Amino acid sequence: MHATLQYLLDLLDLEPIEQDIFRGESHASVIPRVFGGQVAAQALVAACRTVPDDRLPHSLHSYFLRPGDPGARIVYTVDRIRDGRSFATRRVVAVQHGQAIFTLSASFARPEEGLEHQEPMPDAPDPESLPPAEELLPRYADLFVDPGVVDLLLQARQAIDLRYVNEPPFGTAGSPREPRAQVWFKLNGELTGKQDNPVAHLCIGTYVSDMTLLDSVLLAHGRGGWMTGDTVGASLDHAMWFHRPFRVDEWLLYDTDSPTSQSARGLARGRMFTRDGRLAVSVIQEGLMRVPR
Repeated sequence: MHATLQYLLDLLDLEPIEQDIFRGESHASVIPRVFGGQVAAQALVAACRTVPDDRLPHSLHSYFLRPGDPGARIVYTVDRIRDGRSFATRRVVAVQHGQAIFTLSASFARPEEGLEHQEPMPDAPDPESLPPAEELLPRYADLFVDPGVVDLLLQARQAIDLRYVNEPPFGTAGSPREPRAQVWFKLNGELTGKQDNPVAHLCIGTYVSDMTLLDSVLLAHGRGGWMTGDTVGASLDHAMWFHRPFRVDEWLLYDTDSPTSQSARGLARGRMFTRDGRLAVSVIQEGLMRVPR
């Protein structure tokens, strides 16, 4: 297993320090705060640790309260809100330096038979036909406020093979486009043994879900984002619904769009499809989007 993939798995392997209290490591990201996907994924791990194995998360709703300190550990406290016959509910608070930085509520359910339908998977080219990050990102180095960001991005994404279907927002800054973006992604490696379990796939999917979700908002306004210096922002909230089983070591299409932006906030919606067309996850997030004066 690649060292960077093992590092990601270790990041999501929380340390139990008391009943329903866990501690997670943090790491530096390309922005001067904890990556939101990391906190959401770790909080979901903490919630899953308190639920019977026959129940998996089917939805989560969360709020980012304060920027996380990437140089400090994060403590996660879990409240067992309810345990019913079919469903369970957990509330998680992430704390750093004595202050809550993130809250998450998650609902768990036993699998059962029922009515089923889904919208079709959108068209997208095969992921193998698209350039990997190490080939794509250096093309845009001259557009970034700091060309060194390329190396930081490549380091942050070593565990994840993420491929843009269309030009990323920073590639067409200044030209508004349809507010829709697509990426293919999968782990740079395979989950095996004890690490290959449904919770691991769900939590890593949560980690990746925050990487490119707000791109569609930027595209609508021809903004390149923080890397080009024409926008500053942060995730405000994050909601996910897990519909069907999926594997993060196999290709997933992440299709996102933005129906609206206003009051310095943009709304983005995402859908993750397995390569054979099954709708696996739905995501919605509102993000802070400010234009520097």
